Amino acid sequence: MVVRAFLHWMQTAPVEQRVAAASALARAWLQSELKGAEREDAEAALCVLLDDPAPRVRAAMAEHLAPSLDAPRQVVLGLANDLPDIAEAVLSQSAVLLDAELIDIASTNEVRYQAAIAARPHVSGAVASAIAESGEAAACVALVQNEGADLSPAAMRRIADRLGDEPAVREALLARPDLPVPTRQVLIARLGSVLGGFVTERSWMRRERADRIVREACDKATVELVMGTGAGELRPLAEHLRDSGQLTAALLLRMVCSGNMAFFEAALSVLSGVRAARVASLIAEGRVSGLSALYQKAGLPKAAFPAFSIALDVFREMDFDGERGDIHRFSQTMINRILDESSRFGPGQSDHLIVLLRRFSSEAARDAAREFVATTIAA
Repeated sequence: MVVRAFLHWMQTAPVEQRVAAASALARAWLQSELKGAEREDAEAALCVLLDDPAPRVRAAMAEHLAPSLDAPRQVVLGLANDLPDIAEAVLSQSAVLLDAELIDIASTNEVRYQAAIAARPHVSGAVASAIAESGEAAACVALVQNEGADLSPAAMRRIADRLGDEPAVREALLARPDLPVPTRQVLIARLGSVLGGFVTERSWMRRERADRIVREACDKATVELVMGTGAGELRPLAEHLRDSGQLTAALLLRMVCSGNMAFFEAALSVLSGVRAARVASLIAEGRVSGLSALYQKAGLPKAAFPAFSIALDVFREMDFDGERGDIHRFSQTMINRILDESSRFGPGQSDHLIVLLRRFSSEAARDAAREFVATTIAA
């Protein structure tokens, strides 16, 4: 009877009084021991208030009901589909909502709904995957930055594939220590593509030159990435590079010249289909016939094989500790040795290889100079 009188009064009450009444009714539902018909009437009244023309009335209900597990599901679901200012309070915290309901709401492409769901204290793998698949950039940034989100490697990769051109998305993904190395490399490549398009659109340089500069910068960044990559992630990275068309002879030569032999072995195994242990054995033995057969099976250009053969000989001879300063010394020494024996390069490719190796050498020298300056200033 009291609830019915309340509903009759709400028809003509001013907004301020309706807001206070909605708050009181929501608190009564959560805190009072309403039973039987009285509880049913209170729930019906809350449902009626979902149609109140004043958003502040509905917001008052959301404020009290959103954090509670005891809130009536149908009322919470109605608030979750209300205006963004009202829905955000519920979507960001209510434990009453099912994953299926959250996924359905996220599919509306309303970025504020998606972002609120992505920022929940806990986001299940299913919900995270749904946002990764179709969420707007702001929602995906909130998801990636949420430590309570169950974000799988596949979901991170999907976000990178869809939104890797967005600076905020790239920054958020790259800040995650658990970002898979192949996905990190995807973002490197996407950034290079964005920068290349930027300079050519403004006619700062020809497309061909911009493409070469971007490609080589991406290769160099990938080499740097491999330097901090664990052994277990090398093969997935090599497979990603193969599938994306980036696992080229130029990249592999750069890897070898930088001392990244473990990656070179993983890449040859991926390209040739030969077991990793067998590849490592053939490289360690150093027999030209075995290496040549492996190289050809990997589908790499025949004319470049002498450069790899020389590089492997130098690698076995040199004392390489893998420290950062040693990398520059190692790279320059190896490249110079390969250039000294450039007469062994195949016809038609010698000029191209020499130009490429001289660029590698120039880069190594500049990196060594930068390292020297940084070390000197720090000291």
